[in-house]
Amino acid sequence: MSTDKITCVMNWHAIPYHLPVYLAEKLGYFVEEGIKVAILEPNNPSDVTEIVGSGKSDLALKAMIHTIAAKARGFPVKSIGTLLDEPFTGVVYLRSKSGITSDFQSLRGKRIGYVGEFGKIQLDELTRQYGMTPEDYTAVRVGMNVTGSIIRGEIDAGVGLENVQMVELEEWSVQQGRTADDVAMLRIDELAHLGCCCFCSILFIGNENFINNNPEKVKAFMKAVKRAADYMFKDPIKAYDLFVEMKPHMNSIVNRKIFQRSFRYFSRDFKNVQRDWDKVTNYCKRLEIVDDKFEQNQTNDFLSWELLPESTPGVEPPTVDTGVVSCGCRANHPQGPTPDVVSAIKA
Repeated sequence: MSTDKITCVMNWHAIPYHLPVYLAEKLGYFVEEGIKVAILEPNNPSDVTEIVGSGKSDLALKAMIHTIAAKARGFPVKSIGTLLDEPFTGVVYLRSKSGITSDFQSLRGKRIGYVGEFGKIQLDELTRQYGMTPEDYTAVRVGMNVTGSIIRGEIDAGVGLENVQMVELEEWSVQQGRTADDVAMLRIDELAHLGCCCFCSILFIGNENFINNNPEKVKAFMKAVKRAADYMFKDPIKAYDLFVEMKPHMNSIVNRKIFQRSFRYFSRDFKNVQRDWDKVTNYCKRLEIVDDKFEQNQTNDFLSWELLPESTPGVEPPTVDTGVVSCGCRANHPQGPTPDVVSAIKA
């Protein structure tokens, strides 16, 4: 049995920065653009590029470094746009418990969690830069459970995002009677001298056969999500309330804070940034993920609106107060009910 629905796989269970995709469904923008979309959530984020590359899903969200690596492995995937632009990524740790400092050498002898194999490749390459070897630390594959693994003491630190895992740990740290700044990060872009965190930009990707055979559907999908993003930029509080209607677990203080921290990273025009692709392609060559013959698997051909100029390199996006944290979840808490962060992470 076949279906005319477009399938789109998220890069993990629904999290706040997925809002524009879900909002496009909620507001009926997909239907208005003449398409039907099934939004899917994977059990294992490492499966996403394989699922799309094998044609089992049409579209997906995935980080740039994984998108490049997927093509290098022979999967026909291509980036058709950017959702999150350069979210800060690095080794997240607790100052009070881990014995880790701003010196990379302090990772010696520590248990470091990582999501998938490329996280370990990045860490191993960094050890060589800083006079260590991969044997000087213990790599622990924890998938997307970095926060919970740190809380349970299974790892001393883990690779995570400033706008997700750091937010979760900060909220938990405050619940334990410590301050939010007990949570710190060794940023990979700074350690590796990359000049950007673009390797972890979250992209819209697609199966190349689907893209080539259905260009109008792909354009319609991107236009619908862009309309939803524009709605979000104009009225983030209302947009988030609609998201909560679809995903009630988003109505927690930690998820609201994740949205708040993610907001500055949302791409305003969804373009693939050529400068970033060049940097990450070179970084992947350095990591020996791709060779010198690699041709970038990205296009802006399906973005049917005027694109903005590339931003100034090295300038961090300003923090924006969306009002989403202060407006919701007020019961029994000055900023909302204190969530059981550990339970939320386990779920």
